[in-house]
Amino acid sequence: SFSSQGKHIKSSCSLVAFNTDQAVCPDSLPDLPVPDLVTDLDFSPFDDYLLATCSADETVKLWRVCDPDQDQCSNAEVTLSPADGRLEVVLFHPAASGLLAVASVRGLQVWDVTRDAALTVLEQHEDQLQGLAWKEDGSLLASSCKVSALHSNILPACFFLRLLLFLHIHEADLSVSWSVSHCLTDLSTRGVALVPKLALDVSCCEVLRLLQLTDNFIVPISYQVPRKAGQDFHADLYPDTVGHTPAMTAEDWWKGENKQVLTSQRSASSSSSPLSTPSSSADPSRSPSSTSGLSSGFLPSPSQSSRAIHSMLGPSSKFRHIQGAVLHRDTHITNLRGLHLTTPGECDGFCANGQRVAVPLAIAGGQIAVFECRALCLAISGDDAKIRVWQIPKGGLTETLTEPECVLRGHTEKIYSIKFHPHASSLLASSSYDLTVRLWNLETGEEVKRLSGHQDQIFGMAWSPDGKLLATVCKDGKVRLYDPRKSTLPIQEGPGPEGHRGARVVWVCDGKYLLVSGFDSRSERQLYLFSAESLASGSVASVPADVSPSTLIPFYDPDTSVLILTGKGDTRVYTYEIVPEAPYFMECSSFHSSEPHKGLCFLPKTECDVRDVEVARAVRLGKTTIEPVAFRVPRVKKEFFQDDVFPETAVWWEASLTAAAWLSGSNGQHRKISLRPKDMTPVSEAPKEAPVKKYLPSSVYLEEKTDEQKKEELLSAMVAKLGNREDPLPQASYEGVDEDEWVSEELTTHTHTPQMIHDTL
Repeated sequence: SFSSQGKHIKSSCSLVAFNTDQAVCPDSLPDLPVPDLVTDLDFSPFDDYLLATCSADETVKLWRVCDPDQDQCSNAEVTLSPADGRLEVVLFHPAASGLLAVASVRGLQVWDVTRDAALTVLEQHEDQLQGLAWKEDGSLLASSCKVSALHSNILPACFFLRLLLFLHIHEADLSVSWSVSHCLTDLSTRGVALVPKLALDVSCCEVLRLLQLTDNFIVPISYQVPRKAGQDFHADLYPDTVGHTPAMTAEDWWKGENKQVLTSQRSASSSSSPLSTPSSSADPSRSPSSTSGLSSGFLPSPSQSSRAIHSMLGPSSKFRHIQGAVLHRDTHITNLRGLHLTTPGECDGFCANGQRVAVPLAIAGGQIAVFECRALCLAISGDDAKIRVWQIPKGGLTETLTEPECVLRGHTEKIYSIKFHPHASSLLASSSYDLTVRLWNLETGEEVKRLSGHQDQIFGMAWSPDGKLLATVCKDGKVRLYDPRKSTLPIQEGPGPEGHRGARVVWVCDGKYLLVSGFDSRSERQLYLFSAESLASGSVASVPADVSPSTLIPFYDPDTSVLILTGKGDTRVYTYEIVPEAPYFMECSSFHSSEPHKGLCFLPKTECDVRDVEVARAVRLGKTTIEPVAFRVPRVKKEFFQDDVFPETAVWWEASLTAAAWLSGSNGQHRKISLRPKDMTPVSEAPKEAPVKKYLPSSVYLEEKTDEQKKEELLSAMVAKLGNREDPLPQASYEGVDEDEWVSEELTTHTHTPQMIHDTL
């Protein structure tokens, strides 16, 4: 009920300590006398039973906590008096025994618990001190205060300079973050403690455990990496961790020594602590009820818990673990010079088809470089309000072309963007600063339609998959829908992105929705989803991306409903699966490049390596290179054709009717082809392997069990029932993957509150 800067709960490998308004502990533990209004507490990293507390009475006390079956001493072993007002934070040194950092409201002191006075009193902070952290080796101490200024204090003074240098060198890295997993809880959090590594259960691949302190409960939250069940020790998940033996004394550290704590090896057979073993009398390798929960073992099997979490968090995309990778250097086009890399925001930067790539050059006259073209119709718009159409001959260019096939004249101001019709050959749409959208028949070189109704700059436009409708997004804050053959005015319009920095639009979900990437009122990048049938109702869903000045350029794959976005100058490529019902956006893994790219252009599906489950391929434009990037879905049985992610694909790079036929009212449809190689069997037709059942020897069940063991088995069975849901795991939706096989490693969290146990009973 009181406010402090402490964490309110801490854990050693054997015990948990937490703040309480009343001196009430579980029946199995004696009451621990603590001073009034304890503001922070910390266990020694070298002694599970040594607890330090600080409080509003301006004292720091060290307590020797006894086992539950022993009488707890009512007096502290050591009492320190910093005499600096109300104390807020206490923190043991990570490498030296008996060394403490103590923070008051604005002051900071370092204490050797064997002395009567502080080793040093550091410079006062300008405002409320809020946090402390020792560097892993204990050489540095960092603090933060309310004015958002980062302070670092240590003796000797040269260490202060070392910290500043460290922060400067890694300044760029500090901005990089990876979203691995998240856990949603239904109780308000009063504090969170990290359980030491030595207390984790390595047999179930537990890599992290937190303790959530709520108003009435302490809830263990376990993070596990899904792996095959068994007794194998996964060394890649468990590097050597720091042990329980201090590297030096407080006096040694004060004299200037810096030593690392010796590491301790983990193994599947090692017994770490009471926090990782439910009962000291039970053999974890033999008891069918053994679990890794806190004290009483509140953790079911990974598959059961994953199903429960999946049910709680909602549906998950089977493309969640999609992986992007730049292909080998022998596929790159390198050492490019003179590229025009400052194209307008409305431009994608460059373009490509299944054979070749066209990029703008930074040369007077607006020249374009085309790499190894066989046959390509290339339309180019410029600042002179003209569109030039070039026909690249089969076999590629043998000389520099100086005269286009035709020049389209009609716009009165600079042209924003151009889009070929998805079905009709030689039909092109263009948008301009003159606030019009015009349709052109390239066979005759004539303007055939002029669309109006925009009040400001047209950020982007997109044809519907069937080629009947044209959508636009405008700087005036509107999304518009046109039926060009019926009207030159929009047939629908609705509110678009609030920001005015740029936007793009693309059709998704079989043409039922429009996806708009733009900016919100705070100039943060945002994705919006609109129903194509009711634009006036506004967006049906939205999701934030990040803060960046460049507009996200979307690519949508209708075969998989995967949306891939990135901006010019970005290093991150976002991936989502779009579904036509809630939650609409299902975020998948991102692809990160080492250097910013100037554009990303996707190729036809026939360019994908289906044997490697490659669902999309792009070419990435850098400062001096063009690099292919493959997006793959991890699968186990790659010897089978993954027909669940490779349905028959439309041959959109071939026209299905002429421009004249479309203008007269006809509608075309692309033919579809199968991507399955003749020598591959579809995974849907793969023979099913019988699951291997594992049985424990009968002697295990015939053993006489204590009442405590039976109680633990009952609790474990009840908790396991909570996770026994019908909803499949995300990995289970991968065709060709058995339940005991894991496609990729993803952190999963398991939380089970006492209330959940009570409700089940």
